[in-house]
Amino acid sequence: MVWNRETVQFFLHAPRRLYYTPVAMRLITRYILRHLGIGTVLVAVGLACILWLSQSVRFLEMIVRKSLSILDFAYLTLLLLPNFMVIILPIALFAVTLITYNRLIADRELIVLRASGASDLQLGATAFILAVGMTGVCFTLTLYGVPKSVELFREMQWAIRHNVSAVFLREGTFTEVIKGLTVYVRSRSPEGELLDVLVHDKRIASRTMTMIAERGALVFNENGPRVLMINGNQQETWPGDGRFSILYFDSYSLDIGRLNEKEHIRFRDARERSLRELFTASEETGLSREDVYRFHIEAHQRLVQPLFNVSFVAVALAVLLTAPFNRRGQTTRMIAAVGIITAIETAALGVANLAPRYPGVIPLLYVIALLPPGIALYLLRSAPYALSRGEVGR
Repeated sequence: MVWNRETVQFFLHAPRRLYYTPVAMRLITRYILRHLGIGTVLVAVGLACILWLSQSVRFLEMIVRKSLSILDFAYLTLLLLPNFMVIILPIALFAVTLITYNRLIADRELIVLRASGASDLQLGATAFILAVGMTGVCFTLTLYGVPKSVELFREMQWAIRHNVSAVFLREGTFTEVIKGLTVYVRSRSPEGELLDVLVHDKRIASRTMTMIAERGALVFNENGPRVLMINGNQQETWPGDGRFSILYFDSYSLDIGRLNEKEHIRFRDARERSLRELFTASEETGLSREDVYRFHIEAHQRLVQPLFNVSFVAVALAVLLTAPFNRRGQTTRMIAAVGIITAIETAALGVANLAPRYPGVIPLLYVIALLPPGIALYLLRSAPYALSRGEVGR
């Protein structure tokens, strides 16, 4: 819809019943929805890029220390996006709703629509429609997308951290495979053979062992990876009594797969489990009481977080549409809306932090998410009566 003098005159002087025709409603809904939809996508993409870049810095170490390829790095960081989007979408929708309706007020477009017979609740219906759609998207993410992406992310991260072959293929670098065990490989031949291998083992406090070999190779069998060293020696020292021994060998096999058996079983945390697993978690399944509480809280947060799309939009509409027109703008109202949203987020975060110690506060999460839309709907329905009493700003 293009607003000009003729359009304004049309709506001001047209019979009020003309506004309620399906054609007019579709035009107005499409006009507002286009601005809200495009703006939300742009803001969400912008915020996602900022968060993605900030989080990607944490994984640069993997490129350097774990020889991670650029493609694997990109895939690993992209797996973080579903979790980001659940947080970003309500904020982006709130910001765009606030800006769009403030512009409609400043340009007198809402005045024209009100004059043609539209109530504040009807003017805000378009934003509520988009909020409901975003709520559905966020439910899809929290119930399916986020758990799967977090599971893939943690599996890949775990595999990279325990990728012994990557450690041994890093040439010219002293690398601590696990605490107390350091490996050095001078170079690697085109055939994959390791040249000038050094392994320093000080995991046992009473003795230190160093193995040096001319050549070596990393081999895999059913028991895990092993390092086969050729033409070398093994030196052992006992710092307590000063003893020293040396053993020369033609070949020596070092078992790498059993160096850190405790880490071979990866614990699946709450973020990568399904909603059913979270709600059915109990101490009978081998979990601690703290883990059970944490799982239940995660389940409730997945159900509550998407509802903030409607809550945030409701706050923006209630603050702006119920305000009397002010030629100086709605800056104060917009700041108040941001403050309310901040208070809602802070309250939700506080309840989530208290829940592990006081499980009885969990229902407050739903109150925090559902109370703002209820209050907003009441205010929007009451707003026309306030305006009819002449409460108009200067």
